[in-house]
This record gives sequence, C-alpha cells and structure tokens, in this order.
Amino acid sequence: MPGIDFSKLRREIPMEEVLNLLGFQPVRRMGDQWYGPCPFHERGSERADYFSVNVASRRYHCHKCRRYGNQLELWADFIGLPLHPASIDLCLALGRDVPWIRRWR
Repeated sequence: MPGIDFSKLRREIPMEEVLNLLGFQPVRRMGDQWYGPCPFHERGSERADYFSVNVASRRYHCHKCRRYGNQLELWADFIGLPLHPASIDLCLALGRDVPWIRRWR
C-alpha cells in the first residue's frame, strides 16, 4: 500500500475544515486561538472552554482529557482509527485527493 505525504496533507487541510466536520462551535475567540467544548466529551459538561485550538498553527489541546495534536490527529482520535486510514477518510470527507507517495522499486 502506498504511503501518504502527511506533511503535504497537514499544510493543505486547514484546522477550520476539520472543526467544521466535527461540528465544533467556539464559545470564545482570541485571534487565532479558539476555545469551546471538546468534541470528545459529552455536551453540557460543566465547562465549555476546556478545548483550545490555534487555527494558525493547526494544533489543538483539551485541558480536561489531555488530548492534543494537529488536525490529522484530531480527526483520527475522533473517528477512532489509526492515522493512515483516518487521513484517507478525512480526504474523502472533504472531497480532496489523497497525496500518495509512490516508492521506487
């Protein structure tokens, strides 16, 4: 199976697109830093701003469950798949081509 150019995928997929797929609605924005409910927790938890996202650097962190990473890792964690198949799934969900790496033989 061919590999995926993960660095190209991270550059090309904005964090905002992944957040939209997750239905994330920030409750507070301070420039590129957004805060809101963590997509991994039940709605209506005691605080709605444990989840912090920097849309410019494409990094997230939940201060409650301690999950963190980039937009590809967020999608993989959310759908419960390893990074490779989750990245393929994300490309399909966004209608993008998968940036395959074909190895020389």
